[in-house]
Amino acid sequence: MKYWLIKTEPGAWSWDDQMNSPKKSTEWDGVKNHQANKNLKQMKKGDRCFFYHSVKEKTIVGIVEIAKEWEPDPNTPDDPWGYPTIKAVTAVKNPVTLADIKAKASLKDMVLVNNSRLSVQPVKASEWKTVCKMAGV
Repeated sequence: MKYWLIKTEPGAWSWDDQMNSPKKSTEWDGVKNHQANKNLKQMKKGDRCFFYHSVKEKTIVGIVEIAKEWEPDPNTPDDPWGYPTIKAVTAVKNPVTLADIKAKASLKDMVLVNNSRLSVQPVKASEWKTVCKMAGV
């Protein structure tokens, strides 16, 4: 299993939206960055992702799982864009902010700290464990 972090603007799609969606799942579409799309393509069914509210909140608020691997967007078959389907697993007990992550020495190399603009990013297993402990999950 691999671990990831996916970012969303809560005004566009929030954790509450995810939890209230049918079967708590959705197609993770709308990503139009080549590196982020490459990361989406690497996701496998069962991989876990931190669900991160970006913009003002800058906070990990939940955990989702890849329910269906990346597929091309049928609305744009000639483009390189596509999406996996994600399903909510759990909300975190203690939301973890970007400031919390930056303050933890063992997370200094996390992609979120060094490339905070990338909307889909890998998370190392050791980082996953540390953040999950901080989040109370």
